[in-house]
Amino acid sequence: MMNEEELLARITFNPGIFGGKPIIRGMRFAVEHVMGMLAAGDTAENLLKEYDFLEPEDIQACLVYAYRHLRGEQLHERLTEATT
Repeated sequence: MMNEEELLARITFNPGIFGGKPIIRGMRFAVEHVMGMLAAGDTAENLLKEYDFLEPEDIQACLVYAYRHLRGEQLHERLTEATT
């Protein structure tokens, strides 16, 4: 099982993808999409079936990110991808 810091390492920001919104592992798949689907009633199992590139740790990482963000942590600078 990954700890929170390892999970958060899966969440990145890239100004060239979705205007710098948090994304999963540098892919064009935003944390907000995962959270929105879960909020709408989708299950983690369904997301993993529908999006074969997602891993269970990605969904857990989104939940950790959302929790820490709501707690008021500033995660953007720490998780920004290098663009060079």
